[in-house]
Amino acid sequence: MAITDLIMPKMGESVAEATVIKWLKNEGDRIEMDEPVLEIATDKVDSEVPSPVEGILVKKLFNEDDVVKVGEAIAQIETDAAAAGTESPAAPDSAETPAPAPASTSTPTPTPESEVEQTVQTAIAAAAPVPAHAGDRFYSPLVRKIASVEGIGLAELEGVTGTGKEGRVTKKDILAYVAQRKDGGSPAHAAAGIPSASRPSPAPSSASTSSSVSTGAPAANIQRPPVSIGAQDEIVEMDRMRKLIADHMVMSKHVSPHVTSFVEADVTRMVRWRDAHKASFQAKTGEKITFTPLILEAVIQAIQDFPDINISVDGNRIIKRKNINVGMAAALPSGNLIVPVIHNADELNLVGLTKRVNDLANRARNNQLKPDEIQGGTYTLTNVGTFGNVMGTPIINQPQVAIMAAGAIRKKPAVIETPEGDTIAIRHFMFLSHSYDHRVVDGALGGMFVRRVADYLEQFDDQRSY
Repeated sequence: MAITDLIMPKMGESVAEATVIKWLKNEGDRIEMDEPVLEIATDKVDSEVPSPVEGILVKKLFNEDDVVKVGEAIAQIETDAAAAGTESPAAPDSAETPAPAPASTSTPTPTPESEVEQTVQTAIAAAAPVPAHAGDRFYSPLVRKIASVEGIGLAELEGVTGTGKEGRVTKKDILAYVAQRKDGGSPAHAAAGIPSASRPSPAPSSASTSSSVSTGAPAANIQRPPVSIGAQDEIVEMDRMRKLIADHMVMSKHVSPHVTSFVEADVTRMVRWRDAHKASFQAKTGEKITFTPLILEAVIQAIQDFPDINISVDGNRIIKRKNINVGMAAALPSGNLIVPVIHNADELNLVGLTKRVNDLANRARNNQLKPDEIQGGTYTLTNVGTFGNVMGTPIINQPQVAIMAAGAIRKKPAVIETPEGDTIAIRHFMFLSHSYDHRVVDGALGGMFVRRVADYLEQFDDQRSY
């Protein structure tokens, strides 16, 4: 017999770790080669980890909700192969069982009359070691070490705004908090559970204020309204993806002052061209052509005309993106939303765009997207017309500064100007809704951009080939 380690696979250049969300096999179960053993999650993407060998799962090295680094062993599988020199070393005990936290000091419960004892109790609470997981939040070893050195307890750390994935506190976040804390913040207040708005702190500079806005720091004075629950009401817990979407949407509305411009486009030429060529297009390319790649083509052309829409904001700095990476919002069977990205979309022709749109949409529905395929977007298109909606006011997908919604295409009577005079005809119309970040995109740019997209759609070359 031989032991083979099941390794956390590499899932993209920018992905260093993943969370175990569900074990599909138990210890002692027989596993076929390439059979899924567990489900893992990185940001919005959930994936399955298949077995590289056939054998028996003898040991799980991590539990559900544990965070595992890429390249680490997740489990051990016993195979029927000869063990001569091929047995893999057992995973280190530290991966299986984390070192026990030092026991907290037992202290008497402070009385209201004893301010000295209360101060001591507060200091002890602040000095208690921070666990790796607290609620839905994960704290890296580096963050926990800095917190320990600075005497920051869990209660205080939970009040630190995280700018990492899923709201995690990064090294930059905690160092910035420590600096602000030393300038006037009170750890005792934080450990005692006093809201940050009640703590004394120096007036922020314009640079720090801008930075906090750009990273989506929640407003301290925003309170959720109480929700009453009736006897016949059903309570359903949000799934992981819905929580991420909710947090991202609230953050985006807080970060960016949204403005939306609307244009109604006559897309009759585009509709007629697709109707005339969709059968031959599929026969020649093997792909069904929808309206999405045709609209994307116009959006990409407009971005090339107005590159200042292809930017991000970092504090007081504007980052002008060189690549045009267009996201396409896709609804999943669960009802959740995901935004796969077509990287370097301006380098693709219509056939290439169609292949990418269909491939990403199909794999999104089957939960097969890779982490890199939902990252790096510079502009987003969402097609609300697929739900029968004529228009919408989409929320910006941060850290982008604009997003466009394409509405349903409908037949309408319209006045057409001809050399012989005006006439009424049946035409195909579609609303385009363009939401943009008014910090850096003014009405002129935002309005001209959506108008340009409409112009490209209205001037669609119905004699073109593909």
